[in-house]
Amino acid sequence: ILQKLYPNMMVCQLYEYHYIRELKTWTEAQQYCRENHTDLATVSNMADMKRLLNNSAGNMNEAWIGLYDQTYGDRTWYWSLPGVEFNETNWKPGEPNDIRTENCGIISNPLKWGDNGDCKEKKPFICYDDNLVLVQEKMNWANALSYCREHYHDLVTIKTLEEQILVQEKAKKASTPFVWLALRYNCTKKFWIWVCPEGVTERTMNSDGEVDDCNISGAMDTGGQHKWFQINGGEEFNFICSKI
Repeated sequence: ILQKLYPNMMVCQLYEYHYIRELKTWTEAQQYCRENHTDLATVSNMADMKRLLNNSAGNMNEAWIGLYDQTYGDRTWYWSLPGVEFNETNWKPGEPNDIRTENCGIISNPLKWGDNGDCKEKKPFICYDDNLVLVQEKMNWANALSYCREHYHDLVTIKTLEEQILVQEKAKKASTPFVWLALRYNCTKKFWIWVCPEGVTERTMNSDGEVDDCNISGAMDTGGQHKWFQINGGEEFNFICSKI
């Protein structure tokens, strides 16, 4: 989102994939993922998916992912996670071919999608976790950052529409009108950054060593359209931490 406008932004990992070797139908796989993780995989990060398959999937041929079509008419594909729009494609050549009105998505090596005509066929599958924790204590931005880094990994970052949806679902349960994000504004250089542990701290140093301390941070609205706002970092709100 803001990364396209501000190329100096740094981003942190928000979710992780899990390859499940058990053989299940697509519906059984979806139920398993929702009970034990977040959902069947929405494959928007092909770099992470490649690492998963290289490290743990062995000689995987095909696996269910959270891609489906249930229109039985004009072919319209959806992701299993509610609210995530299907707007990027990575189909194998010739797919989807709609043989036998295929309705369930698979991923295979190399990393390409396909459609499968028998959703009741049993296959391994890929789940993922959102790795998010809503902390319902009220803290200013700097204390929220310190809390997340001490107890989890960091304040949450958002870099895709999918991640926006995951975060706003957590934010709906907050007790404050906003939740803090790991978003910080450098008043001197006039750009926003995502503050990751390997990046800058909550106080941004200028090139000449002077501390930029305008104390403006980013927060998400919890009760409306879940837009981002710039707010004085001294305000106290709930916040969302990432676990990895």
